Amino acid sequence: MSHIRVLVVDDHVHAREAICDILSMDASLEVIGVVTDGQQAIDFTEQWLPDLILMDIQMPIMNGLEATKRIKLMFPYVKIVMITVSDDVFHLLEALKCGAQGYLLKNLEPSMWLEYLHSIVTEEATLSREVAYQILKDVSLTEKKEPDVPLTIREKDILYGVAAGWTNKEIAQKYNISEYTVKNHLKNILQKLQVQNRVQLTRYALEQGLITDTHYSE
Repeated sequence: MSHIRVLVVDDHVHAREAICDILSMDASLEVIGVVTDGQQAIDFTEQWLPDLILMDIQMPIMNGLEATKRIKLMFPYVKIVMITVSDDVFHLLEALKCGAQGYLLKNLEPSMWLEYLHSIVTEEATLSREVAYQILKDVSLTEKKEPDVPLTIREKDILYGVAAGWTNKEIAQKYNISEYTVKNHLKNILQKLQVQNRVQLTRYALEQGLITDTHYSE
């Protein structure tokens, strides 16, 4: 079994212990480090390059948002999930702007944590319609443009599904295709649009007007 190497970043000892306890329930998740602030997270990542970082937001010395921004600039393919006690949309939007793949509330059930983390690693994690709409309202719209290589009709269908918060399975059922086909379409779309994951794909679609606010008022 291939292990997912995880770094836990949180300044509260009980929170760190609780997070590690949850991760220990899944044999595929291996905690390779535990640190207490954003600067330590950067230093650890430079040395050990974890696959996944669970990053608290409010920490001394350097907060999680700043640490996330710096880590993603240096190591864009390291996946980062913010962990927080609040579902404040502002913090989530700031985290996405810094490059995080998503966020988890500390009071969620362990099974939900593990399911979500696996969806992050496989790049199948979705954004809720509410969050996607908040991103739409938050973004500074730039000049709309089509990608250098135009999307096919089916790729635009897939793009809509991602931006609407659908899972790969839901997209496959909607368009009567296999999940394998959906994944292949997504790889092509990500390459054409030169973005790295579903979160960036959703934001691109909203910024460029490929998906509009009317989709979130239906």
